Amino acid sequence: MNKMTGFKKNSIAVAIATLAGVSGAAFAQSELDAALEEVVVLGIRGSLEKSMDAKRDAKGIVDAISAEDIGKFPDTNLAESMQRITGVSIDRVNGEGSKVTVRGLGPDFNLVTLNGRQLARTTGGRSFDFQNIASDMVTGVEVAKTSDATLPSGGMGATINMLTARPFNTPERTARFAVKGVLDESSDDASITPEYSGFYSDTFADGKFGVAISGSVSERESGSSQAVVPGGWISSEGQMDNNWDGVNDAWGAVPLVNQVNRPGEGDIYSVSQNTGYKFEEQQRERANGQLVLQWAPTDDITATVDYNYYKNKIAKQFNDISVYHSWQNDQRGVWSDGPIASPIIYTELYPSYTDDTKAPSDVAMGGGSTREVYEGDMFAVNLEWQVSDSLNLFFDGQHSEAERRPDSPWGTSNVLSLAALVRDGSSVDYTGEIPAVYVYTKDGIKAADIEVTGSVFTNSKDHSEIDQFRFGGNFELNESSDIDFGIARQEVSNRSQSTFVQRNSWGGEAGTPADLDDSLFVAKSISDRFNESWGDFSEIGGLEPLDIYYAWDFEAVRAAAESLYGDSAVDLGYANRLGDCGTAFCASTDYASDTDRGTTEISNSAYAQYNFSSEMFRMPYQVHAGLRYEETEVDSVSVVPSYTGAEWKSNNEVVVTGDGTQEYLRETGEYDYWLPSISFKLNLIDDIVARAAVSKAITRPSYEDIKGGTTIGTVANGGIGGGSSGNPGLLPFESINYDLSVEWYYGEASYASMGLFRKKVSNFISGGITNKTVFNIPNPADGALVDEARANGANSAGAIREYIATNYADSPFVEVTLDDEGNFDQIFIYGNPATDNDMVFRISQPVNGDVENTIDGVELAVQHMFGESGFGMQANYTYVDSELEYDPFILADQEAMVGLSDSANLVGFYDKHGFQARVAYNWRDDFLMSRGQETGPNPQYTEAYSQIDLNVSYEVPQLEGLQVFLEGINVTDEHKRDHGRAKGQLMGLYQGGPRWQLGARYAF
Repeated sequence: MNKMTGFKKNSIAVAIATLAGVSGAAFAQSELDAALEEVVVLGIRGSLEKSMDAKRDAKGIVDAISAEDIGKFPDTNLAESMQRITGVSIDRVNGEGSKVTVRGLGPDFNLVTLNGRQLARTTGGRSFDFQNIASDMVTGVEVAKTSDATLPSGGMGATINMLTARPFNTPERTARFAVKGVLDESSDDASITPEYSGFYSDTFADGKFGVAISGSVSERESGSSQAVVPGGWISSEGQMDNNWDGVNDAWGAVPLVNQVNRPGEGDIYSVSQNTGYKFEEQQRERANGQLVLQWAPTDDITATVDYNYYKNKIAKQFNDISVYHSWQNDQRGVWSDGPIASPIIYTELYPSYTDDTKAPSDVAMGGGSTREVYEGDMFAVNLEWQVSDSLNLFFDGQHSEAERRPDSPWGTSNVLSLAALVRDGSSVDYTGEIPAVYVYTKDGIKAADIEVTGSVFTNSKDHSEIDQFRFGGNFELNESSDIDFGIARQEVSNRSQSTFVQRNSWGGEAGTPADLDDSLFVAKSISDRFNESWGDFSEIGGLEPLDIYYAWDFEAVRAAAESLYGDSAVDLGYANRLGDCGTAFCASTDYASDTDRGTTEISNSAYAQYNFSSEMFRMPYQVHAGLRYEETEVDSVSVVPSYTGAEWKSNNEVVVTGDGTQEYLRETGEYDYWLPSISFKLNLIDDIVARAAVSKAITRPSYEDIKGGTTIGTVANGGIGGGSSGNPGLLPFESINYDLSVEWYYGEASYASMGLFRKKVSNFISGGITNKTVFNIPNPADGALVDEARANGANSAGAIREYIATNYADSPFVEVTLDDEGNFDQIFIYGNPATDNDMVFRISQPVNGDVENTIDGVELAVQHMFGESGFGMQANYTYVDSELEYDPFILADQEAMVGLSDSANLVGFYDKHGFQARVAYNWRDDFLMSRGQETGPNPQYTEAYSQIDLNVSYEVPQLEGLQVFLEGINVTDEHKRDHGRAKGQLMGLYQGGPRWQLGARYAF
């Protein structure tokens, strides 16, 4: 067979030809030639025909893509290949497809399987990260948008099944190899990285034994430039009285003076915690492998053994620069109009702005270097037995494991914080595409000003296992009806462990700027890293924005800091523990001393489905009516650290401390469901198919949500901490689904379709925020001494701390050191249970709500071939609407559909004479990304995004089987932007860059 043109000997035709030879003259020569030779259409057109046939023949509403379709498109992973299916949109991580949304329902609402089996995953949720699987490793993907009893439960949005190669499906010997070079322009140091893939399949022993083996190895160097508000925005409802002065009220209050267009009474206003820029580089090494063995000892029995493996190593490095907003002292603002107001320009000036004896604040400069590994495999066995003409049985069992683990002594997440303590004030202009920051200093920001402050080295790891067994079959009642039946058991175990080493010298007490060599820091331009523009500062005198950040090698600066301060870190009381390196400047692997949470979820199920086909008024129809029963038990065990005290170490942060003890907790939950379904398919005429379906479906809570135990953050901004707690007793989301569709197959590989769907969703899970005084920790920033300081005129956190240090230096709860000139160098204030109030934590715990929601949608699709010209096109649009939209005027958490958005795709292609070209436009409307920020129940939105990808390939006629190709992803260099409660509240602008892939495929 010519693997590129698709010309092959058809086995059925050969059998017919043999029979013709026996009977004498059954066929004329031309008919014999026609029987001997079958031209199989491959390439873009052939793959679209396969996809269309799968859609047409399906029981319910199904869309599919085939291996050729995947292989001929920019295909870094399957998510990017799937995004052109009607109703499918994707979330991107670092410019690469990661998770999929179907019909507006987010990744956790879609069940992803491999050959019908659920894979273990370490995402914390039910979603599957497609970055781990190369699209070369599958032969097709089926997206079932309607439920039936035979499908495993969990896919309220869709059930996505990835299919791998089977040697019995391609009995001829087949071998393929591909190589490509990848140039990702998002990287600051872009270089060409390699990708390799190969596939081999063959059958032996007269077709009784088959083997297929495939593998893929790829490297990618990428990066991003980010303008961010990492701490998020906190929202309040405005009030107009003389006490709203920013001194005696909560953090973030707006003073009465020096404000332009100040928020009015009843307006909701939001303030940001910080603003800055982050520049990241990432290296990824991904390997995939598959081995499939098949054995058919008889015509009635087939045994299949699968092994699938992946390993994804990701390394990241970043530098950032930012300013923290205290919302105290001399505040000046220009505000947007209400009713949801945000600062257009915000300025705050510190006492050092006018008083040289006062210490300036900081310009923060963080950096990190981490590596982690995602690794997983699946071993599965399948037996099929055709017991009789009317009975078929199968058994399927699998064991799947996945883990995420650190691959560096610096941990899975870390930050080494540096600072230049030179800021007398700062302004931020939010009017441009990216925010512009201005820093008021006496002499600019120089490398000689930079010193080490705090650091956090976190190690976390996850491990997941799935054992799944299924037994079932099909029994044919008569020529027009049959029954599918089966039972299944699935056990999912998830365990998450984490530990951190934190050095709390956030105020810069670790040393002086002279400790570090200036040559460690390289000045670079901020504006050169962005294509977008920032504001012109016309409102504050046309000042020049901050256009410098310092790039520095994390490991070099870390080593310098360790040599300077490592021996004394714990003795000085800065660190909570030592890392594996013997200092506080690396991560720890002592997971036993920190958080350990796990769950075991056991589900048993049984199903039966009656299938009937007949005709009415000469129109063929099919009915599929089924019932599935599911019962689930959840067992959660958690070990979390307990905390006993708190230390007020810098103006903005209170640090929570512990005694090294832990708390053990075990919690359980259970539920069961009956899930009925019925679908109807009617062939109105040969080319028009109508469908209707009704079903009940569930989506189980995320694994993270059903883990028990309460954990809190160890640094509380403004004296108010945060934390979270799981809930093993959560019930699943429920939905009643209604579907109608009409499909017109009017030509070869050409069709048009329209679908209507409605989902009535209940049992919403929301992150209820509860203010709790967990662990009864006395808060040094909230008590009698603080009240006394305010009564004596201390109107800022710094002034309050100095008042307490001056008047209570002899207290056992106050520790003060002075510099050479007699000024305060360090002020530590410890919680006093006799005088201080217990620290309040905002604890987020998921709970089921009683709100119901209806999601309505329309899907439109057309696929058209322009005759034999070689040109074709695909276009689709999905509209979704929800009753339960997020109300930005409500400041509490609320049930709302996360990820719900419209989407559209337009693809044009040419496929003829060995030349193939395709251009794809993908668009997704804005959507609610999250109901919370670090500041609590404040929403995050992702703005509308579009991207253009292209692919060009050519089959070299002089070298049969060789194809060369060029692929481009995001060729117009689009960027992603997230905002808060209002569009002016930037959360992050993420700029990547185009990605180009040049390579060749060879089939033989």
